[in-house]
Amino acid sequence: MKERETASSLDIGHIDPTLYNDDLAPVKPRDRTWGAFEIFNVWSNDIQSLFGYTLAASLFLSYGLNGWAVMAAIILAGVIVMFLVNLTGKPSVKYGIPFPVMVRASMGVRGANFPAMLRAIVGIFWYGVQTYFASTAVTLLITALIGGGNGNTYLGLSGVAWVSFVIVWLFQIAIFWQGIERIKHFLNWAGPLVYVVMLVLMVIVWVQAGDELLPAVGSIFSGAGESNGTAIGAFLAIVGTMVAYFAAVVINFGDFTRFVKTERQMKLGNLLGLPLNVAFFSFIALMITAGTLVLFGEALTNPADIVERVDSLPLTIVAALTFFAATVGINLVANFIPPAYDLANLFPSKISFKMGGLITAVIAFFVGAFWISFISQIGIPGFVNALGAIVAPFYGIIVVDYYLIKRQHLDIQALFSSKPGSTYYYTNGWNTRALIAFGVAAVFSLSTVLVPALSSLGGYGWLIGAGLGGLIYYGLMREKAI
Repeated sequence: MKERETASSLDIGHIDPTLYNDDLAPVKPRDRTWGAFEIFNVWSNDIQSLFGYTLAASLFLSYGLNGWAVMAAIILAGVIVMFLVNLTGKPSVKYGIPFPVMVRASMGVRGANFPAMLRAIVGIFWYGVQTYFASTAVTLLITALIGGGNGNTYLGLSGVAWVSFVIVWLFQIAIFWQGIERIKHFLNWAGPLVYVVMLVLMVIVWVQAGDELLPAVGSIFSGAGESNGTAIGAFLAIVGTMVAYFAAVVINFGDFTRFVKTERQMKLGNLLGLPLNVAFFSFIALMITAGTLVLFGEALTNPADIVERVDSLPLTIVAALTFFAATVGINLVANFIPPAYDLANLFPSKISFKMGGLITAVIAFFVGAFWISFISQIGIPGFVNALGAIVAPFYGIIVVDYYLIKRQHLDIQALFSSKPGSTYYYTNGWNTRALIAFGVAAVFSLSTVLVPALSSLGGYGWLIGAGLGGLIYYGLMREKAI
């Protein structure tokens, strides 16, 4: 089977303005400029954010496992995610289409708007939240250079914080507005830079901790943390937590692989960017965390807290810029590009990729602006986490449909056709069997968030929800297999 289609086969013969615009159209092989390094940096920016570091560091302290077991669980999660994204990325390498177009094959040309909009809502919300967190790095920088102002606040933010928030918001729009190539260049710059700074921070902490560092590593590796349940349960919980952390990008990974030259490049980028990258970054997090135990008498998991304790102006400046770049990087990857495509898919004739991004940014501005004073106080994150859990079954449906039902062959013309009787028109543009599979599986994945008795499954509820969605979908659709 061909790794991807020829340029001529990706030309759409009949333009349906309700399903097509230039941003949703297949990317021709000659126009693809991404390779393994770009895919590696997608994951680098996803992993190396403030939250990503804090998550990795905290896993060594929270589950009562030997540190080597924690490392093994983190690496296993990287392998699992690599396997998952190789599956969702492959069809977009072959056909050059983004996630909202890919999902038309299973959900129907109209039904695809349903998962796309759910994914867009999740992305827009977290885009606003991450914009706020990125602005805290700029606030740290400005405060270190000129001071923090008079202390007056509005909606929970100081004047410096408001200025920082607007700067970050405009900066992200400016990068996005220049197109996917400029985003690629930013990611290629930000990913390696974060690694350099984290290595420098590790060396500083190591030098200051001296020969007490390795014994501190040993104390973390002793498995002295507090956790209920069995070691196997803790191990699986760590794996599930790490997989869930990447879940948002897993579903819409085709939004990036449509620009990759070959499937081999995609797989190499995923190998370098996931299990190997996760292992190395987690090791850095472990060493720095152990060093803080020696230097400050407690294990610090927030990089901003570590920089503040070190109390070095040059380090504060460099670290603030790095935290800013890392958080903007993950925001572009996980929370900006996907909603832009999803909104463009809703009204292709009226909303372009850029316009979808602008809509995302405007709505997200208010999410970030009201985060401290209002939104974080009323439990909306729980609502959005529930939406994230609901999205899980779509992964199983997409993968089963492409590999087991469609046998890795899509009618590219029919993906852009709303003509009754066309391949993916199903019933008025909706595949009712896919909706049934989604509904049944979503009840379970949503229950892991909302039902206290199932809260222990929350870490790997996404995986089970995706598996159920795929299994039920196959049972309903197998007689339709090609």
